[in-house]
Amino acid sequence: MKQFIAFVLKETKHILRDKRTMLILFGMPVVMMLLFGFAITTDVKNVRTVVVTSEKSPRIQQAIERLSQSEYFTITQIVNTPLEAERLIRSQQADMALTPAPSSRPLSPPNKGRSRTSWQIMVDGSDPNMAQQWTNYAQAILAQPTEGKNYSLPLPLLGGDRGGLDGPGVRLLYNPQMRSAYNFVPAIMGMLLMLICAMMTSISIVREKERGTMEVLLVSPVRPLMVIIAKAVPYLVLAFVILIVILLMARYVLGVPLAGSLFWIIMVSIIYILLALSLGLLISNVAQTQLVALLLSAMVLLMPVVMLSGMMFPVESMPQVLQWIAAVVPPRYYIDAMRKLMIMGVGIGDVMKEVVVLIAMTALLLIVALKKFKVRLE
Repeated sequence: MKQFIAFVLKETKHILRDKRTMLILFGMPVVMMLLFGFAITTDVKNVRTVVVTSEKSPRIQQAIERLSQSEYFTITQIVNTPLEAERLIRSQQADMALTPAPSSRPLSPPNKGRSRTSWQIMVDGSDPNMAQQWTNYAQAILAQPTEGKNYSLPLPLLGGDRGGLDGPGVRLLYNPQMRSAYNFVPAIMGMLLMLICAMMTSISIVREKERGTMEVLLVSPVRPLMVIIAKAVPYLVLAFVILIVILLMARYVLGVPLAGSLFWIIMVSIIYILLALSLGLLISNVAQTQLVALLLSAMVLLMPVVMLSGMMFPVESMPQVLQWIAAVVPPRYYIDAMRKLMIMGVGIGDVMKEVVVLIAMTALLLIVALKKFKVRLE
């Protein structure tokens, strides 16, 4: 046991002395959290809006006030015809235009005799996702009751007879402000823990092979399995520290709630960290140089995590073949579990499917990695 602890301390000192490794371990999580939390965002803000109207009725003026007083839209111009509004959108001087049109649907008896105003929304659809969000936000604000004068989300909304658009009300659960950080933070956790644990573990073992010191470790009194575990333990501890840093930044810097049990968030994360360490060990068995290990980590980890884990794009919207491939991408299940635990605040029973899949993947990767580990170097 003393020899095992000595190996762990030796690897820990080696990591702490390597400034590049420490920069990757702690610099990358902080930078990526700040980038995805503030710079790379899909939040709706300052949408340049043109209102098309040839008259200023009280209803139209009310709609203009609603949009201008919200935190999402900025009324830039008021024009007379839809063609002028389309010209402004084409010249990139506006993002959205509202055109009032009378509605043929009659009002209910309490409001009989009052005019109803419906709206046609013209949006720059070159970015379809943002166009859909702008449309939804505009409809939500115009559909709110006049009495409340709450022209910012959250909802619920009342439509129709109380001065808004026709149609049912909408209520957003778990993320009423529709902030992109709620979606990105669990995804960044899945990507960072996978990259750091798997990539760093594989490189640390391959470094020993490349320098020729692995032979010395394998012929030492400590069993080869204990040598590998001793090299993985420091990264397990560092990954746990990084996890705490990410959770603190998410809560106090990005304002993302931790609605679920902190205990289960950490326990599921530890299972995922063990899975990433097992994958790093498997990569180290295949790679003979640090460059090959980095390339394998980039191809096997980075691209699937970003493209197929649901981090950026919904898996359900992908072709069936890609959905089958995404089913074997471990971060997909961890990200789903973290979104449910952190944002929705569910119990562990509601993420048991994801937890079982992560445990099974961890066991499989660990068994394969240990079976393929060579105790004799060629």
